[in-house]
Amino acid sequence: MADSRTHHQHRQHHRCPPPDDSLAKGSVRLLPAAPRSEPRSPARTSPVRTSDEHTPAASRALDALTEFSRVLLGTHDEGDILRLAMGYVATTGHRAVAGYLEVDGELVPGPTGAAHAPGLGRRLRDLAGDDGPVRVSGRSWGRALGLRGVGGIRGYLVVTSPSRPTQAERSLLTALAGHTAAALSLAFTRRRRREEARKLLRLRNERTALQLQLIRVAAELGYQRAAHALVADIAAAGGSEKAVTRALHRLTGLPALVEDRFGRPRSWTGPGRPDPYPEPDPVQQDELLRAVARAAGPVRIRNRLITLIRPHDEILGVLALVDTDDEADEHTVLALHDAARSLALELTHRRDLAEVELRLHGELVDDLLAGTAEASVHARSEAVGHDLHRSQYVVAVRWSNRTADDSFARTVGRAASEVGMRALLTWRSDRVILITDDRPHAHALYEALARETGAASGTIGVSAPCASPDAIPRGYQDAQRALTVRASSRERYGTTFFDELGLYRILGPGNDHRELKTFVDEWLGQLVDYDAWHKTSMVETLARYFDCGGNYDETAASLRIHRSTLRYRLKRIHEISGRDVANAEERLNLQVATRVWKMAPRDTPVDLP
Repeated sequence: MADSRTHHQHRQHHRCPPPDDSLAKGSVRLLPAAPRSEPRSPARTSPVRTSDEHTPAASRALDALTEFSRVLLGTHDEGDILRLAMGYVATTGHRAVAGYLEVDGELVPGPTGAAHAPGLGRRLRDLAGDDGPVRVSGRSWGRALGLRGVGGIRGYLVVTSPSRPTQAERSLLTALAGHTAAALSLAFTRRRRREEARKLLRLRNERTALQLQLIRVAAELGYQRAAHALVADIAAAGGSEKAVTRALHRLTGLPALVEDRFGRPRSWTGPGRPDPYPEPDPVQQDELLRAVARAAGPVRIRNRLITLIRPHDEILGVLALVDTDDEADEHTVLALHDAARSLALELTHRRDLAEVELRLHGELVDDLLAGTAEASVHARSEAVGHDLHRSQYVVAVRWSNRTADDSFARTVGRAASEVGMRALLTWRSDRVILITDDRPHAHALYEALARETGAASGTIGVSAPCASPDAIPRGYQDAQRALTVRASSRERYGTTFFDELGLYRILGPGNDHRELKTFVDEWLGQLVDYDAWHKTSMVETLARYFDCGGNYDETAASLRIHRSTLRYRLKRIHEISGRDVANAEERLNLQVATRVWKMAPRDTPVDLP
């Protein structure tokens, strides 16, 4: 009874439209009416019964529609609602050929994917929200069902059938249109509420932004006063790296640090300092410096806010804040910029002092290279912090893209200091000259200068150790010879030590017999001493071995010894001298040394004139 009563009320609410013949008057026919060619099914050819609405089939159809209505009302997207409604029409034996939605006062085809008949939109606009017949090619019956909801028309469903539907079928379609319109109205209301909520949120955000702007304006004066106090504190503390990081940490609350241009720490104030501090990667450090240099201000790289300490074009280091939680604002950036500028001024002042020190160093180095015999030379070296009582090395540096002047001398001095060299320096002609109290590392100074200058096109020559200041002029010649030999070689860029030149020490210009004796002593001295002490002939064996081109049989025959004895002697030669005849360079130096040894008198083989 409840279902019957509900169905009766439903029929009263959605009154069935009049027959098509009465609606045809005044309707727009889109295409000529097609003759009925399809045979009607038995259900369609039976006479229309006025009581068929109460059949069990009709009740089941209404029940299904009620269930489908719940699906429609639960769908939020208007296009999806229209698509579902058109799909439901197909389950009733009819066809929904088109669907339209009302958008800003216009009827727009819905996202159904179906191609709409020409002129259909114009016909629907003429209906002005009412239901009405339409003609679609191949269909004997067609009707536009207005989807009317709260606020007016929400769209249209255009339904067709190969034959005229029964009264119950038309009532079902009308009910479907009503449910679809209700669902569209609900979806429209939901969408409007979402839009209003977004608008309200936007207004609230704008209000919050205005409030924050007022707060920032109120705090601006306070930050400016704090920034002025920062600069004053740095100046009062002497402007050192430590003073800068301490003042910057106190102002921002973030850990502050200064690194040199190679990535090594100079000062750190605040928590979180790595221990041990990571060893910088030269390639990554150069990429970082280039990235920061391209920017107009501080740059965020990972968890650091970084700016360069650069009084002019030369980069002296970096000043950074560790900002792990991304707390820095524009005031923090301004404070970092001001601190970097203050530190750059201090470092410029230090550079001016370094220039004075460089001139003092230059005068002392010039005197040492000239072979001064003044008794005050040790006192003068102590005054500039250098110990001449230790063995000294002379280092000559030449770089293809740099002129030897004050600027390049400071660059060399800074690079030497970075790699731990204690040195006096000056410049002459096209090269910078250093005097250092410890043997330089084979590659460290060259690599540091390559980073400083941005080019690896440099040559460095290092002398043998100078036992006293009197030997420094000779060491200067040795360093220049090492530099010249390296610059004339195939691999002309890098560092060359004079005591590693080997054969080139003899072949170079300006050699004398003393150099020959030194060379032979270096390569054969241990074997000569061994032969003198043990009454053996190791040097002679080695010389014969080279004369025979390394052939064991010929060498053994020339010495009149067994092949196994030759092998034993060569093994002992290697053990005594530490030289390996299998090494190409050592083999060459040994062979030249034996040739020189053979030219000396037999009783004094290495005491050359």
